[in-house]
Amino acid sequence: MLYTVKKDNIEFSADTAGAELHSLRLGGKEYLWQCGDAWKRYAPVLFPFVCSPEGRAYRADGKDYKMKANHGFARDLEFKFVRADDSSVEFLLTDSKETLAQYPYSFEFTVRYTSLENGVRVENIVKNTSDRAMYFYIGGHPAFNCPINEGESFEDYYIEYENNEHIVDQAGNLLAENGNVLDVTRKLFDNDAIIIDQPNSKAVALKSRRSDSSVTVRYPQSDCIAVWSPTGDDRAAFVCLEPWTSVPVYADDEFADIEKKPHAISLDKDKVYSYAYTIELA
Repeated sequence: MLYTVKKDNIEFSADTAGAELHSLRLGGKEYLWQCGDAWKRYAPVLFPFVCSPEGRAYRADGKDYKMKANHGFARDLEFKFVRADDSSVEFLLTDSKETLAQYPYSFEFTVRYTSLENGVRVENIVKNTSDRAMYFYIGGHPAFNCPINEGESFEDYYIEYENNEHIVDQAGNLLAENGNVLDVTRKLFDNDAIIIDQPNSKAVALKSRRSDSSVTVRYPQSDCIAVWSPTGDDRAAFVCLEPWTSVPVYADDEFADIEKKPHAISLDKDKVYSYAYTIELA
């Protein structure tokens, strides 16, 4: 079920299906990709994995497990609606027979969206209700219209990091050395997402060269930021700005046991972990 919050110039909608944002508007203008044929998602929530381990397989407590899909299971499950008010909406996912078959921990996973003056704050809150430590990764995968405005093109946009970065693609090609701007082109994504581990920046923006329109994602808790759009598909009029808690789980494939994966978050019994980022529109 879809819930809509409107406060001043900001309006957003989020669904109990995957606790996923479906719309994000400033002054009536839509900034979020609207689930077209090129990619049938809007802004999926990634939990308990970002991407997948090799073969979607791993071990926990000495037992073998396999995930059904990429990026964990949260994005494909129905959340429970918890509450809504004039500025926020909150959803909850708990462990079930389906999740326990893929992931052996009991949990409460809350996704909360809160209106800001110029955007939305996204909070992912994990409570460990297991009888032992649990391990996980969290990420956001919001897709933003590119172009944002009619009359502009995909190539009128650029990615701007808050600070200078050393940026290479996944084939090892150097994209920027001590720079913070990448021109948006289809070729830019020929080697999949552009991932920066331990970035100097705590914000990244999608900006137009022909207008003042932009989207900025601020990720104070993230140790990794990814930027992605499908290569070679002109129908894909969007760019994803993806804050992740760390590099994807496949970077830890040397370690089959989830307890030994160096980038997994470890959360003790009855403890709570909160992860947040903001999306700001102009």
